[in-house]
Amino acid sequence: MTDSWLVDVVFWLLATGSLVSGWLVFRTDSMVRAAFWLLASFVGVGAIVIMLGAEFIGIVLILMMAGEMLIMAVIMVMFMMNPAGLNPMFMVHQHRASIAAGATAFIGLAIVGVSTSFPDQPVPTGTDATEQLGFELLGGSMLAFQTAGVALLSTMIGAVVLASHRGRYGSAEEGSVEPDLDPPTDPPAGTAGHGTGGTA
Repeated sequence: MTDSWLVDVVFWLLATGSLVSGWLVFRTDSMVRAAFWLLASFVGVGAIVIMLGAEFIGIVLILMMAGEMLIMAVIMVMFMMNPAGLNPMFMVHQHRASIAAGATAFIGLAIVGVSTSFPDQPVPTGTDATEQLGFELLGGSMLAFQTAGVALLSTMIGAVVLASHRGRYGSAEEGSVEPDLDPPTDPPAGTAGHGTGGTA
């Protein structure tokens, strides 16, 4: 995109939206809504990366965060005692310490970003950085990415199996009642006569 006032306006809108969405992650009272606010923040960051000319990285960031946040929301719905993760709950504990830590981290990163002189290494004209990155991902790093993909797939399958109505150990309704604190006095059926004092 060329330098113009429109580019500046779009940049500041995306940057502001990302910051507000990130702030709402800690202000909402639902873990599912927090996941989607975090997704909105990452979408804004990905759009900014695309504006900077790194289209491949920006699109991959948006796609990865969309899949990750959706999976996290589904897993929270399946495993949380809070129905669907939508009921009000406290998302942040130790509020003063959290505010202090967040403000300190933000100010520190802002100072580093503004005061540091980052190296300027522009890509030579005619070089396709996306093509080079593709060869890297499908070359020496292929095994690492494939291993991570199989691990994530196994995790998702395991989560679905554990959360299904009839899992590995039978119906989900069985075993949900708390056992008695006092053990039964009668021996289990079929064990009578098989002890130290029993008779054959």
